[in-house]
Amino acid sequence: MHTTSPNFISIGQHILNRFKELGIDTIFGVPSDFNMPLLDLLEEDETLTWGNNANELNAAYAADGYARIRGISALVTAFGVGELSAMNGIAGAYSEMLPIIHIVGSPRTQYRESHALIHHTLGNGDYDIFYKMSSMLASASTNVTVSNAVSEIDRVISTAFITKRPGYIGLPCDIVNAMVEVPATALLCIDPPKSPVKSLAAANALILKEINDAKHPIIISDIGILRFHLESEANAFIERTGFPTYTAPMGKGSVNIDLPNYRGVYCGALSLDGIQQELETADLLIELGPIKSDFNTGNFTFGLEHVKTIVLHSYDVTIDQAEYAGVRMQELLPMLTQGINAKPSLEFGPLVKQKPIDQGSNEITSNYLWNKVNEYIKPNSIVVTETGSSGFAAPNALHAKDNTYISQVLWGSIGYSVPAAVGAAMAARHRQIYLFVGDGSFQVTAQEVSVFIRHGLTPVIFLLNNDGYLTEKLINGPHSSYNNFQMWEYSKAMTFFGAHLETNQNRKIGLEVQVKTRKEFESAMETVIQEPGKIHFLELVMPQFDAPRELEMLAESF
Repeated sequence: MHTTSPNFISIGQHILNRFKELGIDTIFGVPSDFNMPLLDLLEEDETLTWGNNANELNAAYAADGYARIRGISALVTAFGVGELSAMNGIAGAYSEMLPIIHIVGSPRTQYRESHALIHHTLGNGDYDIFYKMSSMLASASTNVTVSNAVSEIDRVISTAFITKRPGYIGLPCDIVNAMVEVPATALLCIDPPKSPVKSLAAANALILKEINDAKHPIIISDIGILRFHLESEANAFIERTGFPTYTAPMGKGSVNIDLPNYRGVYCGALSLDGIQQELETADLLIELGPIKSDFNTGNFTFGLEHVKTIVLHSYDVTIDQAEYAGVRMQELLPMLTQGINAKPSLEFGPLVKQKPIDQGSNEITSNYLWNKVNEYIKPNSIVVTETGSSGFAAPNALHAKDNTYISQVLWGSIGYSVPAAVGAAMAARHRQIYLFVGDGSFQVTAQEVSVFIRHGLTPVIFLLNNDGYLTEKLINGPHSSYNNFQMWEYSKAMTFFGAHLETNQNRKIGLEVQVKTRKEFESAMETVIQEPGKIHFLELVMPQFDAPRELEMLAESF
């Protein structure tokens, strides 16, 4: 019997090899005495880059942004203090279906076994409490030992990748360099289980029948298409049907906007005027990977409850209340595309657009900004928006071809966007990053500007300065002190974070300006266009209570 010769490598090297096998080339985190043995291996590997994040929360957000582009990411923190700091970012990744492999460097095995009272513990000898907490935010978790290292590491990574949720690996610092046996051909198993054959066939047949019987079917594409990288399969299905197609806010970017049947973003009452009217005659709704959260449905104003609905997920399919467990859209979508009878081309009116720019003012209002900035966004870019005004405005406002849109619609943690943009930029250095962040959110995670500079990343940063927490002010307490904070000189951020120091090896610094008028904004954007490959920082001073239409409507509904 032929057997494959095993490889003997260290546990730490096995982890790094698995990362590289999945296309991970940047690992985010913060160093500590408990994870430095692993970081030493990373340092020696010329194909891997250390993220050098300012803190663990930022590192988790950066890993989130990276995973949205590459499909998976890696994070390294310390036991206790580090992993707890990262937990909010990990929770966001779990909520929004992103596989982050979280490696936690933990104390030496002998300390764990003796319940020694050492630093970064609670002083009660309990070494499992943080593991238990993190396990609630992971699809799989483990504390590695020498005897189980290979199987447990592979199990956690595979499960995280397949389920699109975080995975947790506790790694004692004294076993990082322990040698373990790994078969030479032992590749990760990252393919999801196959759909039950009979259920798959039955679901396919019934859906095709429902489609043939429908007179006014519509399609809404959502987050599941993006997370499982099914854009090609979804667009083939959409093009074949010719049905009017929309995306939910979390699904923005999943549909080719050049398709003649693409109609825009549907978000219930927050949709552009005219979108809801297009859906009034629908008698069949086909949803691709939906999440029915409040912000993704216009605060639960979807208004399609009476319509017969087909829901395709990565784990099951529901056809008008009948559930087909285990039937996966990864397999079903191509079958439907092949089996559907192409219908005659439908005639569509012009796309519904937002209100044109308000005239008679030179202020940078939301209406002006979200109309005008669309003229400057390049195709095939990555647009990162913050929880708040930019996150609510962007779905209806920005429509450039082949763009990727990143926003935390479900988890909604302020400060997310800046480090997430770092992660996205590290994942796709060849693509332009546009970052929109409010002044309040910027103050939470501003330190990551220094990481942009350190790694020579070149985003265009729009800081929206409306002097306070605008979203909260619109919901409650417009003049309350708890919705205000110290004003910063935001346009000087690049200088503070060392952009002009002699030690900065990546001198790719462009504009650092505060703009207050439309003319100043347009002049600045012309410079941005003329100077690609530089980091530009534009502080946009906006009226204090001015907000995008969508945010105003949402605040009223609250």
